[in-house]
Amino acid sequence: MARIEGVDLPKSKRITISLTYIYGIGMSRAREILSKINIHENTKVKDLTDEQIISIRNILSNDYQLEGNLRRTETMNIKRLMEISCYRGRRHRLNLPLRGQRTRTNARTGRGTKKTIAGKKKAPRK
Repeated sequence: MARIEGVDLPKSKRITISLTYIYGIGMSRAREILSKINIHENTKVKDLTDEQIISIRNILSNDYQLEGNLRRTETMNIKRLMEISCYRGRRHRLNLPLRGQRTRTNARTGRGTKKTIAGKKKAPRK
């Protein structure tokens, strides 16, 4: 099993699919990496040689920001937006959508569920 950037890649899958298991790599970036090294996209992970795995590791460590470092920079960017209290930072703080989505009917995850039930009759006091 190939281990790259602290992630175990599945043996039986194609290398393009298995590279997407690494946080920060999608399909287009996986294809770009493989074209740099001249590895065919349909190659299975178990068929890779040690030299190919080492070359993939070298490219990922030198050219891209992945896994923990990428997560750290994303959270720092969000914290910065919240500290300067710009519009996007306030929306992050309130756990609401940032990019112009409507909130009147949708965005249940951020707004939560309503507790009121319309038209419910109260029990009479005795």
